[in-house]
Amino acid sequence: MGKSIIIIGAGIAGLSAGCYGQMNAYDTQIFEMDTRPGGVCTSWKRQGYTIDGCMHWLVGSGPASSFYGIWEELGIIKNHTFIEHGEYLSVEGANGKSLALYADLDKLERSMKELAPEDNALIEDWVKGLKKLIGFDMPVDKAPELMGIFDKLKMLFKILPYLGFMRKWGKVTIRQFADRFKSAFMREVFLGPVGDMDDFPILALMMPVAWMSQKTAGYPLGGSLKMSKTVEKRYLDLGGKVNYKSRIEKILVENDKAVGIKLADGSEHRADTIISAADGRTTIFDMLEGKYINDKIRGYYDNPSLYPPLLHVAYGVNRTFDDVPQSVSGFNLLLDEPMTIAGKEHTRLPLHIYNFDPSLAPEGKTVLKFMINTEYEPWEELYKDTEAYKAEKDKLAGELLTVLEKRFPGITEQVEMTDVATPMTWVRYTGNWRGSYEGWMMMSLGFGKRMEKTLPGLDGFYMVGQWVEPGGGIPGVAPSGRNAIQIICKKDKKKFTATKP
Repeated sequence: MGKSIIIIGAGIAGLSAGCYGQMNAYDTQIFEMDTRPGGVCTSWKRQGYTIDGCMHWLVGSGPASSFYGIWEELGIIKNHTFIEHGEYLSVEGANGKSLALYADLDKLERSMKELAPEDNALIEDWVKGLKKLIGFDMPVDKAPELMGIFDKLKMLFKILPYLGFMRKWGKVTIRQFADRFKSAFMREVFLGPVGDMDDFPILALMMPVAWMSQKTAGYPLGGSLKMSKTVEKRYLDLGGKVNYKSRIEKILVENDKAVGIKLADGSEHRADTIISAADGRTTIFDMLEGKYINDKIRGYYDNPSLYPPLLHVAYGVNRTFDDVPQSVSGFNLLLDEPMTIAGKEHTRLPLHIYNFDPSLAPEGKTVLKFMINTEYEPWEELYKDTEAYKAEKDKLAGELLTVLEKRFPGITEQVEMTDVATPMTWVRYTGNWRGSYEGWMMMSLGFGKRMEKTLPGLDGFYMVGQWVEPGGGIPGVAPSGRNAIQIICKKDKKKFTATKP
């Protein structure tokens, strides 16, 4: 092997960097504080049930997407079976009204018009936009930092047919779009799923529906941890090494060059290059003691625009739910009475029903899960008192079971397993700052913009993953690791190589 690289974190970004490092004859090893791969892309078992903490779909599951090639290189396409959902989400309203966001766009248009005929023109315009978006695909084979004038012209030529679309929809928030509807229920449909994040871009909803229509956003059976283990195996098969239960205390720096790491047990490990796929704040302000920043970087962390942390409240149920349509995100339920959770009032709750993946539950049984945006500080405070923390989790599980009972009468007696994961669960196992599951909000820097993978004044060091890729998500972080290796190859005057298993 050639030069050595140490990678901090065995999440998807770190594993990706490791795979491509090995493909390009670097001697890499990964240090991970947990006992298994995946980071945020993980699952856990309770009483025979598997609770998935991440996966809804994988953008690039079909060859029409440029991400498909990356998943081939990482071994995912070869080793996973994907199912294509017919529905993204079903939003329920008062008086029995309900709208499913179908992957079949003609069916979606008909359904919307039946529910809100007064908004026919707006509905037609939106569905027309969805159909236009189906062909949109940004190339991901080359690191943006390495693109020359011809690469940029090629990209411009590819997106030229969509410039009108982007001008029309690129800066529209979900709130602004929802306010255009005359129908109160249609306003609920668009605002309900995002809660108080009503400045979320409408494109963030349009893209998933378009991907589903194109059949490039399938769900990999087995879920998150299975997929993470697939990428881990690809890395190990390429000759890489993962060191688990290895919490990094400090990144070693000599003469403003990263030269190694120091673990919590006091041991030191050195390499020619260090890549951090770990939490951004921990990396910059703890491992590097805040020595390599500028006002721009400090501003990100002093005034963060983060995805809110999540509560995962799951139930293992002795029931199949065969009568419930399979969908990516299940139901958005309207509550009879508002519910206050961690000081925040909720009038709607998202309920995921995993009746499409038999591997997550014993035969004839199903996992149901509420995945709720929450506040960080109340859970951080509760966590200081073990008994109070547990009592609040138990109380929440009971209250949400009451919600389930109203929606699915008789379910209380069918519940065999209950599990509650709070923002502090993610802090504990992944180190994610404030428990934020995808880091920076998609539009925090503006659509399509990235943050630099290097830090000012520090050589031999790169960051990858959600803390340098606004918008987060698996399709964002896997190319991040790949791109870092491309940049390192360029610096070392090596031709970048990517192979398929």
